[in-house]
Amino acid sequence: MRPELERLQLIEQQLLNNPAALPAQDWNVRLLIDGELAADAQAQQQLYHGLRVAGRRQLRQELRLIHERLHAGRFAWLRRLWPG
Repeated sequence: MRPELERLQLIEQQLLNNPAALPAQDWNVRLLIDGELAADAQAQQQLYHGLRVAGRRQLRQELRLIHERLHAGRFAWLRRLWPG
């Protein structure tokens, strides 16, 4: 595997608490020694956070649309009785 992919795999294992992750002490030593690794890990963590936020927004929007459809159907008969 290419070194860049191995580095990304190492970061992902650590951030996702994969069973193959390094012990916390070893990971912290690597972060202290390799400033680029620390920056890459931080960037990856921010990316994961952004994806979680975007996923939550999308889910809220989908739930809002479902609610609107259900709500519109539930009271449609009332609107026919008393329009406007």
